Amino acid sequence: MTNKIIVDFDKIRGKIKPMHGVGQPPMIRLDFSMFEYLKEAKIPYSRLHDVAGPYGGYRFVDIPNLFRDFDADPFDPESYDFAFTDLLITALIENGVEPFFRLGVTIENNVSVKAYRVFPPKDNLKWAQICEGVIRHYTEGWANGFHYNIEYWEIWNEPEGKQMWMGTQEEYFALYHTASKYLKEKFPHLKIGGYASCGFYAIEKEYNADFANIGKTVKYYYQYIQDFLKFVTENNCPLDFFSWHSYDSIPNNIHYAEHARELLDHAGFHHTEQILNEWNLKPDLRGTFKHAALNGGMLLALQDTDLSSAMFYDARCDVSIYSCMFNPLTQEPFPTYYSFVAFSELYGRENQVDVTAQIPGVYACAAKDSTGCLVVANTTDEEVEYSLDVTKGYDTYQCKMLSETCLWEETSVPEKLLPNSVVCFYFKQIEE
Repeated sequence: MTNKIIVDFDKIRGKIKPMHGVGQPPMIRLDFSMFEYLKEAKIPYSRLHDVAGPYGGYRFVDIPNLFRDFDADPFDPESYDFAFTDLLITALIENGVEPFFRLGVTIENNVSVKAYRVFPPKDNLKWAQICEGVIRHYTEGWANGFHYNIEYWEIWNEPEGKQMWMGTQEEYFALYHTASKYLKEKFPHLKIGGYASCGFYAIEKEYNADFANIGKTVKYYYQYIQDFLKFVTENNCPLDFFSWHSYDSIPNNIHYAEHARELLDHAGFHHTEQILNEWNLKPDLRGTFKHAALNGGMLLALQDTDLSSAMFYDARCDVSIYSCMFNPLTQEPFPTYYSFVAFSELYGRENQVDVTAQIPGVYACAAKDSTGCLVVANTTDEEVEYSLDVTKGYDTYQCKMLSETCLWEETSVPEKLLPNSVVCFYFKQIEE
């Protein structure tokens, strides 16, 4: 049999990274009980963008919700309204999830009718001072606040599109220039970055090998990235992390991560993290095992890229096509949720070990602590023959599977990888 999966538990490759972060969490009004699912899956981050519906539900996260009157004093605690966001963030922290805080506003999908909050701030410095108040409230206890560990603070989201930014490119760059320098000076120990780019689609051959004939929109996205990196380099702006988005395939996302690293290094940002903090493969398949296998495969593949972390869009329990982890009718997990649980088995063991699996459509990753774990995703519609070649002295003691016939249940080691399945093999060392 040629389809061999080779696992070398003696060869440590590094740490399992937090690839299984999510976007907004599954809160139902002010009921945070579903956060227990995030705790079960050891979800490391929840990116707080588009939280609670249009305009942030008028209460959550967005700067206009936290600071109602832009003409108020940003250094006066009475100018802020933290009430609802306090509840949300506290619930996340209590369930082991670190907020990834987007400083800005929720997307407005109907700006063609009228835009409300997606305009550039009237005063960039004052906007940065408001953000300072928010950060101090959640990390330094200011304004009857908290001392939470919230490391990442992202300046805006997808400013390339009018649904998020009605200003010009130059106006966004000016905001980033002012806010990043101001916030980094005030909080040198925290990570300040952006800009939640719409992505790298333009570099893929499937669009067109001739760059001149690529669709105008994706070409603009790519040019925006280059212009942004040029601007922050020339103006010596802080960029602790560069965030970008993609709803593309596994191979393409690997390509994008490689290219992002090349661009960052070329611009001199060798230590800048890159974070894919919006992704979802084939969200139109939500609720299916095909979707679970594809996105499980993505988690495994992303581990081997330069990404520091990734966040799936998203973990809402809602009717949105992008709400792919929980069924809004039953409030129970869709199959894709269990792909994240499977990845958490690797994350909990910390140390990534070497795996070789050159099987088309099959992705694998392994980790160990006192025990070993191998997760394999078959993203094809066919059964796949395979064999395991594992380091001498390790033996399989348990197996769990996610497939059309098994919703993340303990099972015997399968003779073949079932179509659209995720399998978790558990190993222990044996005395010879």
